Formats: sequence, structure tokens, C-alpha cells
Amino acid sequence: MRSTGGREPNRRLSPRARPRCRRRFRNRAAVRLLRRESHADFATAWKYFGFDEDPTAVARVVLGGRTLECLATPGHHEAAVTFYDPWTGILLTGDTVYPGRLYVQDWSGFARTIDPLIEFCEHRPVTHVLGCHIEMTAEPGVDYPVRTTYQPHEPPLQMTTGHLHEIRAALHEIGDQPRRLAYPLFVICPDD
Repeated sequence: MRSTGGREPNRRLSPRARPRCRRRFRNRAAVRLLRRESHADFATAWKYFGFDEDPTAVARVVLGGRTLECLATPGHHEAAVTFYDPWTGILLTGDTVYPGRLYVQDWSGFARTIDPLIEFCEHRPVTHVLGCHIEMTAEPGVDYPVRTTYQPHEPPLQMTTGHLHEIRAALHEIGDQPRRLAYPLFVICPDD
């Protein structure tokens, strides 16, 4: 058995557990369940958040007694969104920004996403920028091979708003010719 470095391995809900989970929330007032796909459906996601009418809007998502702010952040995927929790100051960026390979499907869309993210953060106290996983090693600019499951020497997940500025500078350096380019805490990759 392989060591996980004292961490529990990532686990997804089993197909049998999903219906039980959905039943828990189905009859609750003001709860709306959206179908989860491998990637969100663009039209459904954007309509739900109101981005179909104004893609630059900041949507509000109420989770019980807590309200998150949500921004459209296409580039990695056309339906990508980023959440901000004002209570903790955490910016949840999913696959858009994290310490790893930033796969970009829409190069100009990704470039247009970074500046509004930076501007958004300038008006809020952001404590951490958190993506959904880590692919970098502790050695600056070196990522783990694709499909690596044991990563004992990875950097912390949390990034800062300064890293958003580094991504913007990287995009300017790369210019109009998308190519893979490694930086200390991320690698920008065209998703061909």
C-alpha cells in the first residue's frame, strides 16, 4: 500500500451515495440542485448566475446564512466561475488559478479574465487564492508529470493576489502565440 503522506486520499461520492445526498436537499426551502457534469454546461451555468445577461456582473449565491460572490472567469473552460467568500476572504478559483498547469482553452478569454479578477481583489480583503488542486513541485517552475498521484514535495495550495499579477505578466510575455511557459508556481499551457 502506498503512503499518502498522512493525508486522506481524495474521494468522490460513489454513484450510490449521490441519490442519498440529493434527497437530503431536495425538499429544503430555497435550495436549487443543479446537475453535475464533468464540466458545467455553459448555458445553464451562466443563466443560473445571470451572466447570460451581463457576463461582467458579480452574482450573489446565498448558502444559508452566508453569501458568496461569484464572477464569470472563462478561459480554462467557457463556463468557469470563481467564488469569493467575504467572511473568510478566500477567493475560490477552481481550475482557473492554482499552483499547477493552467490549461487554457480560450486564450483571449483567459487573458480577459485575469484583469477583472485583479480589479475585483483590489476592492476586497483577499486572504488566500485557492484553486482546486496542486501540480507543482516545491522546486520553482517544475511540475509533477501528468497523472501523478503521489506528490510528497508540493507547495501549499494557497496563493496570493500577487500571483494573479504574475499570471497577467506571463500572458503579456507570451503574447498572441499560445505556448507552454513555466513560472515558479504555475505553468501556462494551451489546452489543444
